[in-house]
This record gives sequence, structure tokens and C-alpha cells, in this order.
Amino acid sequence: MLKKILAVLALLYAAASFAAVDVNKATAAELDSVKGIGPSTSKTIVDERKKHGDFKSWEDFISRTKGIGETKASSLSKEGLTVNGAEYKKATAKEEKKESKAEKKDEKAAAKDAKKDEKTAAAKPAASATKK
Repeated sequence: MLKKILAVLALLYAAASFAAVDVNKATAAELDSVKGIGPSTSKTIVDERKKHGDFKSWEDFISRTKGIGETKASSLSKEGLTVNGAEYKKATAKEEKKESKAEKKDEKAAAKDAKKDEKTAAAKPAASATKK
């Protein structure tokens, strides 16, 4: 019977360790349980939260916490860290650049098609006038 109770407690502990940890509600010990956050980072987070209040968003968290950038924030989010219950979802600079290039390419193609349509429309009346 004791073995069963210990097994259940071990399973509950394992399940709790995979649960999301909110940066605004967690203690230093809970923050330490997130892979990638050590004692000094958890102390920095808790101190910053005490001085200036809760973190409003991931961007706020990144800007106020020394040593946390976009890459680190992404990995911490994958490990279960949240800010106000939200996971980190930021497009990388490369993805943003690709999207921007694709949009510009589409705009150029649309402008080229419009120009071609204008030339075709202008040529049609001239051609029909010569046929008459």
C-alpha cells in the first residue's frame, strides 16, 4: 500500500514539473524548476517583479530581464514558462524579412500586370481604328 501511495505521489510530482510556470506568479524556486533558468536569473526575475510590478507581455519581460533575449525567451517558453499565461510567439527576423520580400514581390508583379493591362487596353482601340 505504501508503495502505491509513493508511486502516485511521484507521478503527481512529475506531472507538476511539466506544468506551465507563469513568470508573474512563480516563486524563485518554481522559476528554478524551468530548464534554462538558474538561481541568479530567477532572483533577477523576482527582484524586477517586486520593483516594477508584473510583466505585461513577453516583450516587457525580455526588455526588463537582463540576460533574456528572443532566443532565450523562445527556449524558456518551450520549457513551460509563460507570461500572463501566454507562450512566446515571436517571428524571427529571418521570417519577417522573407514575408516582407514576398509582399514586395507580389506588389511588383501586380504593378507589372496592371501596366501590361494598360498597354493592351491602349493598343486595342488603335488596332480597331486601323481595321475600319
